[in-house]
Amino acid sequence: MPDIDLGKTDPNFMRELTKRPGGERISACLTCQTCVASCPITEVNGTFNPARIIRMTLYGLREEVLGGDFIWLCTSCYACQERCPQGVRITEFMTQLKNMAVEAGYIPSGVKAQLDLVTGQGRIYPIDDFDNKKRNKIDLPSLPTSCDVVEKIFPKEG
Repeated sequence: MPDIDLGKTDPNFMRELTKRPGGERISACLTCQTCVASCPITEVNGTFNPARIIRMTLYGLREEVLGGDFIWLCTSCYACQERCPQGVRITEFMTQLKNMAVEAGYIPSGVKAQLDLVTGQGRIYPIDDFDNKKRNKIDLPSLPTSCDVVEKIFPKEG
């Protein structure tokens, strides 16, 4: 990761996050690295570092955090949160960062594609008659091929 430029800070960023679920105790982070040592993603991808993300947030680096691909690497496994000695709700914090990134227009193409599928069809993987024939062959019940409730959950605008 590149060096952090503290000239690009937004002091309101941390204040916004502390008002959201998961962000209330973020300033209690001692940077002990327990979250990093607990994280299975950090083990395989060093660009994901929960302690560094928390620090960047506390420094007010809104654009770097919300615009970075690294926040999307969190799998919400709760390993970091369960082990945090300060009780920081890191998993909920990461979810809030993802929500704020979407609100600010930062959304990876893969996540956008999944969002479009869910809002358009009600599921990521469509089910068709062929799928149901396979299910019926092994004595599983058929599943609905359409998801009508999606229109109630995601009403079409305009």
